[in-house]
Amino acid sequence: MNSRREGQVAVIFAATRTGEDEQAYEAAAREMAALVACQPGYCGHLSTRNADGFGITISYWADDAAAQAWRDHPDHKAIRDAGRDRWYSAYTLDVATIARSYDWSKNDRSSRE
Repeated sequence: MNSRREGQVAVIFAATRTGEDEQAYEAAAREMAALVACQPGYCGHLSTRNADGFGITISYWADDAAAQAWRDHPDHKAIRDAGRDRWYSAYTLDVATIARSYDWSKNDRSSRE
C-alpha cells in the first residue's frame, strides 16, 4: 500500500457491469491499464468487483490537471463510450483531493496513523 497520498487527487469510479461482451471488456481493461500507467501524474489505482458485477476503482493522480488530462485522453474517451454502450448499466464518478492518508498492516511495523 502507498501510505502517503496527502494532496493527491482520487478519482472514484463505482460501476455496475452488464456482463455483456466480457472478452472485449477484459481486452479494453488491459489496454487502459497499460495506457494509464504511462500518463503524467498517474500515481496508481486500486480496484475491486463483486460477483454481481458491482465494482469500485480508485485512481490516484498528482493533481487535478493530470486527472482531467486522463479524462480527456482520446483513447480513454473511446473506451468510456464503449463502456456506456455495452459494459456498464450505471456508474458514478467522484473526484476528491486527499486531505489525510493512513495505512496499516499487521505484518508491517512501519505502518502508522
